[in-house]
Amino acid sequence: MKEIGIMEVGGFRVGHAQNREAATGCTVLLCDRMSPAGLDVRGGGPASRESQILNPLMAAEGINAVLLSGGSAFGLDAAGGVQRYLEERDIGFDVGFAKVPLVSESCLFDLGVGSKDVRPDAAMAYAACENASYAPPAEGNEGAGTGCTVGKYKGAARAMKSGFGTFAVEAGNVRVGALVAVNALGDICGPDGRPVAGLLTADGKGLSSTVEELMDDVSHAANLFSGNTTLGIVVTNCVFRKPELCKIAGMTHNGYARAIRPVHTTADGDSIYALSVGDVPGDVNLVGTMAAYAMERAIVRAAAAAESAYGFKACRDL
Repeated sequence: MKEIGIMEVGGFRVGHAQNREAATGCTVLLCDRMSPAGLDVRGGGPASRESQILNPLMAAEGINAVLLSGGSAFGLDAAGGVQRYLEERDIGFDVGFAKVPLVSESCLFDLGVGSKDVRPDAAMAYAACENASYAPPAEGNEGAGTGCTVGKYKGAARAMKSGFGTFAVEAGNVRVGALVAVNALGDICGPDGRPVAGLLTADGKGLSSTVEELMDDVSHAANLFSGNTTLGIVVTNCVFRKPELCKIAGMTHNGYARAIRPVHTTADGDSIYALSVGDVPGDVNLVGTMAAYAMERAIVRAAAAAESAYGFKACRDL
């Protein structure tokens, strides 16, 4: 297995748009063709739109786009901009009278970082579609990663800046890529288990451990900085249908578990989409394993690429 560029997976474009002053943004993945997709939600506080159509029991066999957005539940309006962009180009599911674009969306909580009154909307998402290209997407404080932070167990004063990251791998002719906006309650750890970013020490000069401080406190924390949520997408050039893609999305959460500690809490809305954007025969177990590997490293990349902003330090500052 070797590392490749995220856009070498093929079959999609990616675009960012953001409001840097308000510390929020969105990232869109536009499929070249309607693509089968699955979803696995493990966090306790998700905000999503058109997620139920990814249930294997539902009739829809594919979607046109996935939107990752800031703004918490307010950001769900942004998907309308992606729909308008696709409708203008006659892209969508043909119902006879019209083509209806199928756009799945998940939102993360960044309302406390910049302006709580400014959220991604249809205009911002439309701009992300206009910006979408086959070039490697920018990482760090970009798109849905603009207002992302991590290590929030002790509040904003000890949290750190995170962002958007990607990583992709290839084994033979099988390609798998991960894209992620990392906005976690917990800490980010590298493949060696060492912390990369997260809960700062009380003096702000180094890293503490959210898991250790959580266990030291013992008591129930009433408000874990309101909301978090890490949002991920995995894409593969292998051909799969919804049931298999839901399994792959579930296996990809192993990447979350290796890189984020703790993860899947009630204060997170952790979600992962899995999309089949090619025609290469593939094995679910192989692709799921590759996806977890790619996601783990995309999460670390998101933290490493972030720059200090909005009063939050980045790992490069330590």
